[in-house]
Amino acid sequence: MKKPAFNPYLPEYEYVPDGEPHLFDGRVYIYGSHDRAFGEKYCEDDYVVWSAPEDDLSDWRYEGVSYRRTQDPSNANDEYQLWAPDVTRGPDGKYYLYYCLSFYHEIGVAVSGSPAGPFEFYGHVKYPASIRGGAVLREHMPFDPAVLTDDDGRVYLYYGFAPAKGKEMSVPDPEGLDIPEEEKRRLRKIAERFAGEQFSEYSMVAELEADMLTLKEEPRELIPGGHHEDGTDFEGHGFFEASSIRKVGERYYFVYSSHLSHELCYAVSDKPDRDFAFGGTLVSNGDIGLDGRTEPVNVLGNNHGGMVRANGNWYIFYHRQTHGTEFSRQGCAERLEILPDGSIEQVEITSCGLNGGPLPAAGEYPAYIACHITDPTTRSSIDYGSPVMREQTRITSVPGGKKQYVTGIRDGSAVGFKYFDFRGVTALTLSLRGSFDGTVSVCGDAEGQEEFGRAALAGQAGPELSVPLNVPDGVHALYLRFRGSGSLELDSLRFSAREQK
Repeated sequence: MKKPAFNPYLPEYEYVPDGEPHLFDGRVYIYGSHDRAFGEKYCEDDYVVWSAPEDDLSDWRYEGVSYRRTQDPSNANDEYQLWAPDVTRGPDGKYYLYYCLSFYHEIGVAVSGSPAGPFEFYGHVKYPASIRGGAVLREHMPFDPAVLTDDDGRVYLYYGFAPAKGKEMSVPDPEGLDIPEEEKRRLRKIAERFAGEQFSEYSMVAELEADMLTLKEEPRELIPGGHHEDGTDFEGHGFFEASSIRKVGERYYFVYSSHLSHELCYAVSDKPDRDFAFGGTLVSNGDIGLDGRTEPVNVLGNNHGGMVRANGNWYIFYHRQTHGTEFSRQGCAERLEILPDGSIEQVEITSCGLNGGPLPAAGEYPAYIACHITDPTTRSSIDYGSPVMREQTRITSVPGGKKQYVTGIRDGSAVGFKYFDFRGVTALTLSLRGSFDGTVSVCGDAEGQEEFGRAALAGQAGPELSVPLNVPDGVHALYLRFRGSGSLELDSLRFSAREQK
């Protein structure tokens, strides 16, 4: 029997953001960067691969380390991190991994005979001898590569980075920062590479030769970003980063992160390398824009992901932030629908994700599957330098990252889960730690208008608090709302139900 699937879809100890899902021979393979619990920078670990049968997206299997950052000759001294990759099956049947190193002006390519890897270094994307003398591609910030092998065997490379509209790309002056000397040296080198850099403020595209390495042409502009989005249908959602490409029938869907950073948008064309029109927003990791929402339902952070069709259904993969930082991100996914006219409506972030429907309100669930976490300090914009992010209600883990829980619960915190299928549920038992004087309300809405039950807490909490419930049978969201003084941690929630005759 298949077990319930929920977000994040990989084990709680795994941190694979920037997820690019691909279906190969009946299995969905996830290629992404690799963060750590309590990470101090993006993508500190080597690439790994996970896969699942397309008819059971709850059954993820660890395939192992697929590529080490020191395999690239440009990083033999282990100075850089491996940032967001993509994989395609080439016309020769081999699997090609395209990647970039942290703010380094190259796109690397590795190859394997298996979609699970391991991959071996193959080369760097380069021009032919007739263009720029065969030099390695360095123009327009080779960043977040995506690759498409079309039905006719032609191969297209996508990449790019556009500083947010109205902002110039800058690197902090390391001398004024209280950081280790090693990090100061790294920032100095990045600043040197950016000196005089002219960003195109577009995503870029170019066709590759059959060797999967050599450009056939000069890269061309594809999706506008920065100042170039003004007056276009991309205005307000211009290209920022996170290129991803899929072919759906006879149309091409380009997925990218807009300059808002927390959202993944899409553009559509009948051609793989030109004439893309803005489609809309697919997902925001704070649900901004969904049904007109302007305030986030979760901590906002950068976003990156892609689409995949598995077992007849389409899904969008994206990531969330944990540990109160931008450096411990985890993959999530939601089902989406491509309408007959080719459009896609923005999907809601949920706890049930790949489950194909609501989770049964029975048994015990870990608190880390919460998809709504807010408190009075929740910010409506992204500010990675704000200390609030490290102190607000958030998902974190024990040292080592093996067990996650929700921490920083205080007066005004709301922790929500979507969705559960209730059948005869009579009580909800919370596994709590901490000290709190006040109440916990169990509600069907974030505002607390539909209350299912309430319990009091006085002083030391735990290990369990049982809340009697009066919930109509059916599918409901579930929100825990806290009022009072003190601070709590939530490990899990367990449903009790009357015996069914």
